[in-house]
Amino acid sequence: MKENVCGTSEITGARFSLYPMSDRFVDIILSALKEVDTKKVWMETDDVSTCVRGRSEHVFDVVKAIFLTSAAGGEHVVLNATFSNGCPGDTAGDTYMAEDSLRINERLSNSIKQEVAVQFALYPLGIPGYMDVIMDQVKTVDQQGVFSGGVHYASRLDGDGNKVFSALENAFEGARNSDSTHIVMTVTMSANSPSRKAGQ
Repeated sequence: MKENVCGTSEITGARFSLYPMSDRFVDIILSALKEVDTKKVWMETDDVSTCVRGRSEHVFDVVKAIFLTSAAGGEHVVLNATFSNGCPGDTAGDTYMAEDSLRINERLSNSIKQEVAVQFALYPLGIPGYMDVIMDQVKTVDQQGVFSGGVHYASRLDGDGNKVFSALENAFEGARNSDSTHIVMTVTMSANSPSRKAGQ
């Protein structure tokens, strides 16, 4: 019997849901999934969410491209995602770990200029000094010019979508390089919110 020990897998995974605030929500979601190249990740979509797994850079590449593509038409879209690395027993996607590091959706994502607002929370599991890891990564995000401050149970980021995703990935990878053996990061991201425009 396999032990459930954190840190036994290098696979990074993300489970996410897209919420386009539009009566065209099905078309927006399916069009984004079709336009983004997902051949370097294991991916499965059901009636609740989509799961993407593989090398960390490819997981972030795919999730970023899907979200930015879905928001590019100007509709209000929200992403709710959980990223994880080191989850015990995560082996079904390891055939994708041999892929090279080239991010095949980078050109697509970089072509989309989209302001986003984000609340994220980082959970370095299995170590007593987890707060030190969290604070170190908040400082890392702050240095990238997208940190807007802390809110209850999360940190707020605002700015260009590509820069914000880069900051989130850097925080996740920084936590991976800590003593923690299982990293979880939750992300709620909004684009084109009418309430945001009204408040400006």
